[in-house]
Amino acid sequence: MSKKEMAMDEYLRETKILDYSHPSIDDLVQSKNWKTLSEYEKIGSIYSFVQNNIAFGYNESDEIPASAVLQDGYGQCNTKVTLFMALLRLVGIPCRFHGFTIDKKLQKGAITGLPYLLAPQNIIHSWVEVYYQKTWINLEGFILDKKYLNSLQCYFPDVSGTFCGYGVATQNFKEPQIDWNGADTYIQKDGINNDFGVFDDPDSFYRDYESNLSGIKAILYKYIVRKLMNSNVSKIRNAKHT
Repeated sequence: MSKKEMAMDEYLRETKILDYSHPSIDDLVQSKNWKTLSEYEKIGSIYSFVQNNIAFGYNESDEIPASAVLQDGYGQCNTKVTLFMALLRLVGIPCRFHGFTIDKKLQKGAITGLPYLLAPQNIIHSWVEVYYQKTWINLEGFILDKKYLNSLQCYFPDVSGTFCGYGVATQNFKEPQIDWNGADTYIQKDGINNDFGVFDDPDSFYRDYESNLSGIKAILYKYIVRKLMNSNVSKIRNAKHT
């Protein structure tokens, strides 16, 4: 095995958070026949699944394993990243974790009232870097499911360019670059205010940097606040537009 192949192995290994040997993860991959697809199709099919079958929503913690994200059936940037990475690695696609913070104003609208006041000014954020055709590609556009994003676009029909709020930070609100086509995708990039760099996996990142909340705020978030947040997001997603 070459040094390059050994290096790529770091981006394929299982971790506590990327628990891809969990039966639910393995069963999903088998049922979708993802391992039989081409490299391009593997990335695209898994990307679409995480984008739209896993609804935008707030889990109990950033650090839950991929199997828990799949069981929840919803996720935000960091937890969707976890599931996406686990699925990619299981089908042999090298990937790594890129950590940031975003300004909380990006979340205003999706998060309102007390939950917004409790949120830290700088919120932990991440995207996935996938190794494809001998280069690293940034994938972030899967964070919001299309039903939610389309509802937002209907709610703000006169906005076509720059938009920040409701989980979106982009310069092209009408047609953001969110579909897999072999190149970078983004939906929250313009909200980034700090770059922590690249990590082999989310486990390494969370060992160095804490998740968004701790102490009493974390308890309030887990049992009360995130339920209010998810209810609000659901209302936006399912709103009737005329």
